[in-house]
Amino acid sequence: MFTSAKYINLNGTLLDLSTPVVMGIVNATPDSFYEGGRFQTEKSIEERTLQIVNEGAKIIDVGAYSTRPQAQDISEEEEWERFRLALKHIRQVAPEVAISVDTFRASVAERAYDEFGIAMINDISGGELDEKMFDIVAKLRIPYVMMHLKGTPQTMQQNCDYDNMIQEILFYFSRKVEQLRSKGVCDLILDPGFGFSKTLDQNYQLLNHLSDFAIFDLPLLVGVSRKSMIYKFLNGTPESSLNGTTVLNTLSILGGANILRVHDVKEAVETIQLITKTQKSC
Repeated sequence: MFTSAKYINLNGTLLDLSTPVVMGIVNATPDSFYEGGRFQTEKSIEERTLQIVNEGAKIIDVGAYSTRPQAQDISEEEEWERFRLALKHIRQVAPEVAISVDTFRASVAERAYDEFGIAMINDISGGELDEKMFDIVAKLRIPYVMMHLKGTPQTMQQNCDYDNMIQEILFYFSRKVEQLRSKGVCDLILDPGFGFSKTLDQNYQLLNHLSDFAIFDLPLLVGVSRKSMIYKFLNGTPESSLNGTTVLNTLSILGGANILRVHDVKEAVETIQLITKTQKSC
């Protein structure tokens, strides 16, 4: 069943998440794990933006720093230059769309807000990789997605040891929610971090425990799109993982997900529509 009404404020517009919504991915990186998700030219960025909007996503999530395992570290300035190109051309073709920036660097997030009016920060590190991030979130007063991660993108897959993974992740979020609330931050979204500091089996354990996160009464974002938990288990590739993505997106929604972060917007929107129809027909 869907959750009770949850709202986030996106550039002055309240978005109701009681029915799940889709966040479409634009990776302005040359080394994203999924080749079909890389967009680095003006034309490809603009075409991808229009595709995401026309297929029904409510948010565009732009990434300029690859977070796949063992990804190369890049400088803050290089990350910003990638963002600048992408954000400029997204705004040209879709000036009103709600944009999320996928960054763990507070200064990059602030610059994106100042220059392009972004609506959301999506931080894979939950503030662990930049001590200034929580202060910037409080200053900008925009929704903040905090993900669970141990280590860095370069070391995360060497940090998969837990005494009790679910309890540790729940404690991680409880601590951070308290920190952010003390700074006056209202719009918080939790991302349990599929594929980050977790083995293949741990990812499925996490999927089976999504409903545990309802204790926070906060929106839940899930990003499993074409990830290795699908293609490694099925002996496939990211390119062959659309069907598996749809299956896991369905399970995620049934487990309480409010936002699906995806490469394939049309399929995710249809998944939500079908589940919504089923729920309303009960």
